[in-house]
Amino acid sequence: MKRTTRHRLAILAAAGLVGPLTAVAPAALADPPAGPDPAVVPADPDPAVVPAADPGPPPPDDGVVASSPPGVVTTPDGWVLTVAATNETELPVAPLTTALSSREYLVGGTFTGTVTGSGKTKLSGGTLEAGYQIGCGIELGQLRLIGQAGVTVGLGFTGSAAAGGLTGIGLGSVSFPLSGTIEIHPKPGSVSTVTVDKKSFKAAPARVTLKDTHIKVDGCVGQSFLRSYATLTSSTTDTDDVVAYYGVTKSV
Repeated sequence: MKRTTRHRLAILAAAGLVGPLTAVAPAALADPPAGPDPAVVPADPDPAVVPAADPGPPPPDDGVVASSPPGVVTTPDGWVLTVAATNETELPVAPLTTALSSREYLVGGTFTGTVTGSGKTKLSGGTLEAGYQIGCGIELGQLRLIGQAGVTVGLGFTGSAAAGGLTGIGLGSVSFPLSGTIEIHPKPGSVSTVTVDKKSFKAAPARVTLKDTHIKVDGCVGQSFLRSYATLTSSTTDTDDVVAYYGVTKSV
């Protein structure tokens, strides 16, 4: 009996101890954020890896353009006509007129024409023509100013109606109001052909060399395009055979 009573007292005492401990247990706090691990050391940059150098601004346009394949034709008489170009340059420059509708270029190149083969006819010479074609997307067709002008006059009065009436009328102010709009009528673009040189020859080969030749076109308000051209004409007593070369088109 004594053992049973002691056992109950032990259970109650244990329950009493657990109860208060459970009731007063504080809430768990979150762990503070972990700082950097002092044992981890950042790796040194690889000395063998060289950082890329700054490329800098792009080089200025030197005007150099590639040349197209030569123009070749075999005549019915058996002659082979070839016209080609090398060392071409097409550099857009600011127009001397400073007009937005003007286009100017400095161009150059070497144009050659040859006649080879064993033809059945006797050649009497020919011509080699070299120049440029300028294409304009939109041309300035018409520019017109539509406006109105007027005159506004202000009058001033002297005297007083209470004192016996007005004693005079004077000119107060004069203004000339102007109002208007500008109408621009564009039209579809066109191609302008500028012949720089035409060389007559008695026997091929023939050559035309251009260096910093100035060409221009006016009235272009759209994007412009430029390409070289050359035509070789071989003549006999009764025939003319013509072959043409057209360079790579450059947009400006």
